[in-house]
Amino acid sequence: MTKREIAITVAKKLNVTQKVAAQVLDALIEEMRQTLSRGERIEIRDFGVFSVRKAKQKLARNPRTNQEVIVPARKRIKFVPGKRMKALSLDLSD
Repeated sequence: MTKREIAITVAKKLNVTQKVAAQVLDALIEEMRQTLSRGERIEIRDFGVFSVRKAKQKLARNPRTNQEVIVPARKRIKFVPGKRMKALSLDLSD
């Protein structure tokens, strides 16, 4: 499902225009971006928790050249599903 499709669905459910729904969705996504960029966690009850984790520097291998390269430390976003998401029995391992 794309962001546009989500906006259309939300617009129908809330009986607002697609433009308004898209603006709300954009504002929500931007706020989530800003919050995560500050290293803060986002908890949406029954849906899940987004948090920022530090990934350590590691040694990897380029499969084409077989040359070892160092992958620098970085920050990653982690998502842990909430109770209702887990209850859906979705296989999110793919």
